[in-house]
Amino acid sequence: MTYTNGDVTIRPIKEQDLQRMWELSFKDENPEWKKWDAPYYEHHTMTYEAFLEGRAKIVAQDDYWGIEVDGELIGMVSYYWEHKPSFWLEMGIVIYEPQYWSGGYGTKALTMWMNHLFHEMPLVRVGYTTWSGNARMIKVGEKLGMTMEARLRKVRFWNGVYYDSIRMGILREEWESQLS
Repeated sequence: MTYTNGDVTIRPIKEQDLQRMWELSFKDENPEWKKWDAPYYEHHTMTYEAFLEGRAKIVAQDDYWGIEVDGELIGMVSYYWEHKPSFWLEMGIVIYEPQYWSGGYGTKALTMWMNHLFHEMPLVRVGYTTWSGNARMIKVGEKLGMTMEARLRKVRFWNGVYYDSIRMGILREEWESQLS
């Protein structure tokens, strides 16, 4: 299963994507994307062999898909269960390549991902957590019609500054009303 909107495609990760995913995510010690993706958590590089041992489980999984632009893998979308018995799901996105930031690629990818999640699962709500230092991630949530459901003030500390933790979410009926 794949979804495409213009030049952006989301799809399950394939075996042949693993080298590229490692290069994007764990090869470099201080990748640019990590400054925006929860930089208050330490980033560790790893060898390709170590990546394969721990990350090979991302191949053909429902919860971790790649984002392509014109056939080039540039990032990923994912989800995890905050509380599966109540279908409380949180999603995520990382676009690793800075040249694809602020170009609408993340909005397209998340739109397709949210459609997929609401279509494939009996979810009442889809959301994500970010931090107040990532204005682009807050903006994409607003563009998608999400509500800022929570702002936990000054709970993320990075580079000597406290930031807020931001929780964005949208209910199924809100999402569906936007589509009609």
